[in-house]
Amino acid sequence: MKPLFILYALFTLVLLSWGLHQALDVAPTEQTMGDIQRIFYYHVPSAWVSFLCFFVNFLASIWYLASKNMRADAIAVSTAEVGVVFCSIVLVTGPLWAKPVWGIWWTWDARLTSTFIMWLIYISYLLLRRFSTADEQTPKLAAALAIFGFVDVPIVYMSIRWWRTQHPSPVIGGGESSGLDPRMLHVLLWNFLAFAAYGLLVVWRRYQLERGRQQLNILYRTQGAA
Repeated sequence: MKPLFILYALFTLVLLSWGLHQALDVAPTEQTMGDIQRIFYYHVPSAWVSFLCFFVNFLASIWYLASKNMRADAIAVSTAEVGVVFCSIVLVTGPLWAKPVWGIWWTWDARLTSTFIMWLIYISYLLLRRFSTADEQTPKLAAALAIFGFVDVPIVYMSIRWWRTQHPSPVIGGGESSGLDPRMLHVLLWNFLAFAAYGLLVVWRRYQLERGRQQLNILYRTQGAA
C-alpha cells in the first residue's frame, strides 16, 4: 500500500475512535430515551454517507454514459457498494433503536419503506453488474439503472417532511421543535466526519481494485483477439 493510503487509514482510525468516545462519553444522555438514543450517532451519519455515495454514483453514471470513461464506471460501482453497506447499517440500527422506543421493530411508514426500496434498488444495481451476461453493455445498463434509481434518494430524504410518519422529525433544519442540544449536534458532526472519512477510505480502495480488474479484462481481451 502507498504511504498516503496508510496515513489516511490511520487518520480515519483516530477519527472513528474519537467519534466513539464522543458518542459514548461526551454526549449527554437523552432525557426520554436514555442511552439507547446513542445509536443516533451512528444511524444518522450512516444515512448521510449512504446518500453521498449514491449521489456520487449518480454523477459517475452520467459521466460514464456521456464519455464511456472507465474511471467513471469504476467510481460508480465503488460508491454503490459502499453506499449499500452504509444503507444496510441504517436498516439494522433503525430497528435496534425503534424496538425500545416504539415497541416495534419495523413499521411500513414513508421513511422506512422508501429507505428499504432504495436499498433494494442498489442491491439490484450490484446484482446486475455481477450476473449480467451482456458483457460490454453491462456498465451502460447499470448506469441507466443508477440514474433512474437515484430518484428514490431525495424521496427518502424528504419523506418525513412530505408525509406524517412514525419516524422522528428532522433533527437539523426541521424547525424549532426538532432542534438538537448543541452538545449532541457537536457529537453528531464529529461522527459524520469520521464515517465520511471511513467511507472515502473504502471507496478509494475499492476503486483501485476495480481499476485493476478493468485493466486485466482489457489485457485478457487483447490476448484473446491476438
